[in-house]
Amino acid sequence: MEYIKSKDIFLLVRDTLKIVYPRLMKHGSRVAYMVYTMLREEGKYEEFELADMVMVATLHDIGAYKTERDKLGEILRYESKDCMAHSIYGYLFFKYLSPVPDLAKVIMYHHTDYDRLKQMNYSYKDVAAYINIAEKMDHYSTALGDKFEMGMFQKYAGTKLSDDGLFLFYKCEDKYGMFEKIRSGAYLKELDDIIEYMIFNNEDKKKFLEMLMYCQGFFRSEMVVETAMAVCISEEIAREMSLPQQKREILHYGTLLHDIGMLSIPRELIETPRKLEPKEAKLVKTHVETAGKILGPRMKKEVVDIVLAHHERCDGSGYPRQLTDSQMSTEQKILQVTDMVVALLHKRSYRKPLPKEKIVAILEEKTSRNVLKRQVVSVVVQSYDKIMSRIGEESAQILRMYETLNKQYELISKKYNI
Repeated sequence: MEYIKSKDIFLLVRDTLKIVYPRLMKHGSRVAYMVYTMLREEGKYEEFELADMVMVATLHDIGAYKTERDKLGEILRYESKDCMAHSIYGYLFFKYLSPVPDLAKVIMYHHTDYDRLKQMNYSYKDVAAYINIAEKMDHYSTALGDKFEMGMFQKYAGTKLSDDGLFLFYKCEDKYGMFEKIRSGAYLKELDDIIEYMIFNNEDKKKFLEMLMYCQGFFRSEMVVETAMAVCISEEIAREMSLPQQKREILHYGTLLHDIGMLSIPRELIETPRKLEPKEAKLVKTHVETAGKILGPRMKKEVVDIVLAHHERCDGSGYPRQLTDSQMSTEQKILQVTDMVVALLHKRSYRKPLPKEKIVAILEEKTSRNVLKRQVVSVVVQSYDKIMSRIGEESAQILRMYETLNKQYELISKKYNI
């Protein structure tokens, strides 16, 4: 079954990151349009290749969400002086987590001076060079407004910037009026048209959706661990309950993405050691509807429905729609229990992790009040040790990948004295 179209995979990643810092992702879209126009004019690549390059150009600053989170309001400064950290992390993120690792070095090299870049043996170094040009054009045209002159970069031709690339940029601006299309918003239609050519198989799509799970680590590293455990717990419960394969797949993706809306909630609010004020608690609850808005236009409805119901309760006391037992599927009820177990297993700013006996007691008390589904809780209680043993093994692989990414970042950072 197709749970999401190839084009929508990219749009889902883009829109998820956009809720964290809209300005950076809008910048990425403008850069992608300029690069796409240059590459199309050059005529070296097929449409499906151009579509992949549009994706990478849009996400070229993805590493900044991790390494420069506190500096994103000072884009020109980190782009001009502190660019190596986010280039390295973005490269590693794409290399290890995306289904297009051969394009990862585009992100690594998109700030590399051209006189160094041209010496490298890399098939897509022209794309990296064009991103470097387009990025500078966008940053400075945005900052300087009417005072901006694209010829201001000509002094860097052949040294910091590609001379052929600059010539191609000027040609495309004269021929297509790129800046005017950006100002009017017309460029978005051209981007929409080219990403229709994206082609990903089911394994590629699965890898992209897992990449979104790792994106939660930009916000809070513990979210990756918790989501990985939630996926494993849901799968074990579904296996013990003998759910059909298709329903297990739907539950898998729903669990994988259920907390994606938390990226929109201020970090300091999540980590505060005190009880939240009513307005603050209301804001945190909006993460469910935010997830629905992001996923709704992209993912299959059955997956979105699971995400939307992970804080609902069988007695109607949950949110955001106050659904009751008869209005929800088994898969939705499984994720509700899973989410609660994961929360109890992990430390929170206001309490320590809870032991098995306490977790089981809380689950049984919730069941006695018809808050959680008895059938699901019974599986967890009866198979608690077996489930915990299995998730330790299964989640380890996911966590090893995340640890590898961060260790590689540390090693490369030392090499560049970051």
